Amino acid sequence: MGAPIVVGVDGFAESPPAAHWAAREALLRDLRLRLIHAWNPPSPEAPTLPHEDDLHYWAQRLLTDLVGELRDAHPGLRVSAELVPRETVPALLDAARDAEMLVLGSRGRGTPGGYLLGSTGRHVLAHGERPVIMVHADDRPLTADVTVGVCLRGTNEETLRFAFDAAARRGGTLRAVHAGAGTSAGTSGPEYEESGEAGAGDALDAALRPWREKYPGVPVAEALTAERPALGVMHTAPGSGLLVLGREETEPDPVPCLGSVIHAAVHHAPCPVAVVPCG
Repeated sequence: MGAPIVVGVDGFAESPPAAHWAAREALLRDLRLRLIHAWNPPSPEAPTLPHEDDLHYWAQRLLTDLVGELRDAHPGLRVSAELVPRETVPALLDAARDAEMLVLGSRGRGTPGGYLLGSTGRHVLAHGERPVIMVHADDRPLTADVTVGVCLRGTNEETLRFAFDAAARRGGTLRAVHAGAGTSAGTSGPEYEESGEAGAGDALDAALRPWREKYPGVPVAEALTAERPALGVMHTAPGSGLLVLGREETEPDPVPCLGSVIHAAVHHAPCPVAVVPCG
């Protein structure tokens, strides 16, 4: 039996859309779905809080109701749910280690400022060992196409594996975009700086070639743009059902830095965003 898809659930409106997306993905991959609601218990020395039993009851009720909703909406779904007596971020990161992927809900798009994602989402995206998918509360089913951002300066193996597999399972086209083509920031060496966009195109084709051979049934559309990476990826993603981005290993930090492309995608992409750890 394969590893499950894990969904982090809380009491906010973003959780049910994320759970339904994950349920469809679990059926697509013939995997189990596991709902996790982290429950941070008081220390043994702490006094008992008024209505503490009621809070526990409603947390369990949240999961029970959502499981019933998912089973009604997705016949054949294998789903379980549990309260985890730990702080949210460590509980989600631990659950993700043994999962195919971790799915979280994200708030709506377009809100100014950098804190729309929230502390939990930033830490999980920055340190998750498995792909993390952020599903916006207002996401709607789009096409079967998948967009993937390709960075020619680093490794793309895990990112492209995830993206090609997702496109193959959905029966859609893979849109591979490299932004910053023809600039020194967007290429992988002096030879590409000299040859500009043509060199970037050759490098993109070389990065995709082995995966085209492994997935011959997946149509691939390549896109090069001189726009800054965050803008270029955002302008390519509309019409896709999933945007896939790679994430290089990050150093521990109280406020994790996700990079401009991931930050822009989580806040503004018109579809769910998969962030795949690389290296």
